[in-house]
Amino acid sequence: MSEKKVGNSARYDKDRCKRCSICVDICPKNCLALKEEGIVQGEGCIFCKMCELSCPDFAIRIEGKK
Repeated sequence: MSEKKVGNSARYDKDRCKRCSICVDICPKNCLALKEEGIVQGEGCIFCKMCELSCPDFAIRIEGKK
């Protein structure tokens, strides 16, 4: 597994990620972005886990606050 920490709460597996950008589009705080190096997380995550729940490839995981 090639899981990478991309912010204060998000981790993603670059081998599973197919760059569909569903996680970016569904984030209610617009704190995810899809860049050349992969998914990056900015400030403002509210730990809603919408990105994690919507990922069809189980490539993103939110950890930390509940």
